[in-house]
Amino acid sequence: MMIKKPKRAGLAAFIFAVLLGLCLTASFHTRVYAQAPAAEESTQVVETLACDSKVQKECSPNSGDTAWMLTSMAIVLMMTVPGLALFYGGMVRKKNVGDTVMTSFAITCLISILWLFFTYSLAFREGGEIFGTDMGWFIGGFDRAGLQGILSDIANNKGNPNSLAPTIPESVYSMFQLTFAIITAALIAGSFAERMKFSAMLWFIGLWAIFVYSPIAHWVWGPDGMFNWSNPHAYLNVLDFAGGTVVHVNSGTAGLMCALMLGKRTDTGPAHNVVLTMIGASLLWVGWFGFNAGSAVTAGLQAGMAMLVTHTATATAGFTWMIVEWIMKGKPTVLGICSGAVAGLVAITPASGFVGPMGSFFIGIAAGVVCYWGCTGLKAIFGYDDALDAFGVHAVGGAAGALLTGVFAVQQYGGNAGLLEGNPMQVVNQAIGVGTVFVYDAVVTLIILKVVDMTIGLRVTKDVERDGLDLALHGETVQ
Repeated sequence: MMIKKPKRAGLAAFIFAVLLGLCLTASFHTRVYAQAPAAEESTQVVETLACDSKVQKECSPNSGDTAWMLTSMAIVLMMTVPGLALFYGGMVRKKNVGDTVMTSFAITCLISILWLFFTYSLAFREGGEIFGTDMGWFIGGFDRAGLQGILSDIANNKGNPNSLAPTIPESVYSMFQLTFAIITAALIAGSFAERMKFSAMLWFIGLWAIFVYSPIAHWVWGPDGMFNWSNPHAYLNVLDFAGGTVVHVNSGTAGLMCALMLGKRTDTGPAHNVVLTMIGASLLWVGWFGFNAGSAVTAGLQAGMAMLVTHTATATAGFTWMIVEWIMKGKPTVLGICSGAVAGLVAITPASGFVGPMGSFFIGIAAGVVCYWGCTGLKAIFGYDDALDAFGVHAVGGAAGALLTGVFAVQQYGGNAGLLEGNPMQVVNQAIGVGTVFVYDAVVTLIILKVVDMTIGLRVTKDVERDGLDLALHGETVQ
């Protein structure tokens, strides 16, 4: 099949259309401005109630929770740039390092713009009726499109927080969740590394964020989502504290579809720089404390336990992968122990707010074994080219962690009992949640990929792939 080469005029028209669309979208939003303080000084003391689960209008946020969430947001953003960029960049060949790291950076920018206009509102606000049918169980509304109405009365320390995070400003909650959307999209790139056109990547990721990430995030975390464990009207109680299904099964499944659509690379080679990968994995490990402990959205007991179990599972999984690889291949490797640690981070993510230390230990062992098989045996059986093992680590690890959450969940820690505490149906619920996300993601992702392929083409030419994406697509090389 001949790959269509986009012309500069077409690219300019595309950029113009995007800017015009954003301007038109913004014109529909009600502008809200902060009130300037009165010119005359007043000695009257303004009293406001503290924001909590019962008081969510004209209230004062909790300073301790806000400080913790500001910190969490910053270190979760660090997970993508530079963390994931270095992790992936070290594993590709030298001629493709620039494209790989730029992909993470460009996705960070793109997802942030879409978050402003569409995806935050669609994912984390209540839905409404579509053609007379309540669709809040599936997708959110547009009341925060353009982040309208998110401004607070800063002069009097009053705000109207999102009900999902009642003790912190909605601006902070939105930014925290944005970092999740960024890394989820960026993780997919591990599957199509070294062979997807940069322009096709931007189109695919943008459409995927709107039509796949937004609804799935709403299902599991939205205030009226159909799987949200804190929604009393949810169809099913699926436990996912920090993104086992929303982030990892979601990104890994999309990655598998990309690998299948693109086909195998024409040639492969050893990792460019395992030190870069080790640094990237270390940044991911540190940032994941904000990822999991931050998902408590308070600086309290649950955040502390989430941090403890995250570290335990990660260390256990990294060590387990090292031992398994040592037995199977005769030598432990840097790439192996780093991949094992990331597998542990992935698997504990859905469970981090629901399990205790011993539960996290067993989840770590399972992650090290299962994800090693996912990156070796499973890939060999089906023969797909998942370049950097996005599916083998994230989808396999996320699914394993989600299922084991249903086994090890402790009522006292997260308010939900698992199999070991006499609730076997929780495992069934977890399996249904994972299966639903996989099927929806696979179908919609394939549709998006097919549309992009039919319009501008997905894969670079054989010449570009042979010479390297850095020079051909970006005019740069890594020395």
